[in-house]
Amino acid sequence: MHTRRQFMKQVALAAGAGAALPLTESCSQLSGELMGGRGADRPNIILILTDDQGYGDLSLTGNPHLKTPHIDSLARDGLFFTQFLVCPCCSPTRASILTGRYNYRTRVCDTYCGRSMMDPAEVTIAEALRPAGYRTGIFGKWHLGDHWPMRAMDQGFEETLVHRGGGMRQPSDEPGTSYFEPILYRNGRQEQFHRYCMDVYTDAAIDFIERHRREPFFVYLPTNTPHMPLEVPESYAAPFRAMGLEDNVARTYGMVANIDENVGRLLGRLRDLNLEANTIVIFLSDNGGVMENGNRRYNDDLRGQKTDVFEGGILSPCVMRWPRRIAPGSRIARMAAHIDLMPTLLEACGAAPPAGVRLDGRSLMPLIDRRGEPWPERTLFFQWHRGTAPELYRNAAARTEQWKLVGGAQLYDLKADPGEQHDVAAAHSDVVARLRAEYEAWFRDVCSTRGFEPPRITLGAPQEISLTLTRQDWLGTIGWSDNEVGHWSVRVAAAGRYSVTLRFPASLSQAGQAHFRLAGVARDCPMPRGTTECLFDSVELPAGDGKLEAWFSAGDARTGVMFVDVQRL
Repeated sequence: MHTRRQFMKQVALAAGAGAALPLTESCSQLSGELMGGRGADRPNIILILTDDQGYGDLSLTGNPHLKTPHIDSLARDGLFFTQFLVCPCCSPTRASILTGRYNYRTRVCDTYCGRSMMDPAEVTIAEALRPAGYRTGIFGKWHLGDHWPMRAMDQGFEETLVHRGGGMRQPSDEPGTSYFEPILYRNGRQEQFHRYCMDVYTDAAIDFIERHRREPFFVYLPTNTPHMPLEVPESYAAPFRAMGLEDNVARTYGMVANIDENVGRLLGRLRDLNLEANTIVIFLSDNGGVMENGNRRYNDDLRGQKTDVFEGGILSPCVMRWPRRIAPGSRIARMAAHIDLMPTLLEACGAAPPAGVRLDGRSLMPLIDRRGEPWPERTLFFQWHRGTAPELYRNAAARTEQWKLVGGAQLYDLKADPGEQHDVAAAHSDVVARLRAEYEAWFRDVCSTRGFEPPRITLGAPQEISLTLTRQDWLGTIGWSDNEVGHWSVRVAAAGRYSVTLRFPASLSQAGQAHFRLAGVARDCPMPRGTTECLFDSVELPAGDGKLEAWFSAGDARTGVMFVDVQRL
């Protein structure tokens, strides 16, 4: 077991003495030997990204209730990044991991209401690995766009099994889905499963590995657990409930126990297939844990939680195993981040970085290989809040190995105060001024890359002639509730006849009218009491850009549509 304070003491001792915490001589020699021979083969990659799992949600990081032996083994047999940082919220982290760039460059600035659709011009790890001969698959949560050309299947993943939107049981999901009966999309086609979602993803990942075991592969396994709703088989939650833990904590820990069990299944299959030695396995979480609503769980005394730029919101328990290249028990104490994974993996695989793309991250291979090369000091930046675009200093942090500026005003010495309890800005005005200047330059830079207007959703494209618009991507409002009415920014690919079905919440309890508007086309239809759908079976739509609106009205009251099914006829 390790605590954050123990790690930070190690960091302080290692400062100036090299990038990695000490290994035994024999381990260092072993690492060098394994770099030759068959180690030159292209490695396989398995990247496991969990959802809302906090830094303290592992026995590896000192949790007194959880046992996660399989995830812990990745650190025991590989390395642990003691200062690995991510965004404080979901899809921004995912965009940065997959592109090696700060999420603000990619148009992804939030998790819903149209702000988590990544610009299709971004180049993902999968797209960069394909020319190097890699087979690529994603199994789980994409959360960067549900429609062409923003889907995972359009962004380099040749095999996909994903859910829509940001999570199950959210408005992007079809009625009837659950963690136990997940409705997923296999290569774009809807399919319902009758098994726990994390088990389904792991089964699919193992099947993909078995079919491509004789060629290099990249498996991206982004889970939607332990994100709320906290749905988990009772057999996993019961042991924690028996410890006297609150129900939400017991469920969360049960979901993590299930993740660990599935990581064990995956690692076991690698051993069976003799793929263990030359497969890079990375495990990390997308942001801090949720510590509200009866879910106050162990967090190793870190300040903050998901959505905060304090360490409790952005510190991720990142571990990496690669037996042919990494000595067991390694530790890297230098600061690393989500933007570093893509350049690191491309170098490890001998794959060329995308031409003409500016990567913000830095390859960590010099630290991993203990080359002794200089590792220049750098400042990393983290920011997130709801809204159309970022605002200067709002929920923002600039972080170095030692210092962290929060909100442009609070300063923390992380080596002396890893819990961020003592603001020392007054005593270090020079550090505050320097980090403010660096942050403001970064903010101007990333905000000028593309801007933040979400990409338009294309209707009638040959690659997706039928699609469903959901509240996940609507604009003009800040939520999902039925009394909110949003709209979609769309592009009609080709003029012609379209079928349009409006589906409303089951809670509708009175008669009224359904309304559809797009590019000067207006359709209305009466909806008797007890009905929730309205079909316009032949709508002539002109090609071009427009604002699609759909709602239900009864007197002065309006209800937003749940789904708009659009099919080019």
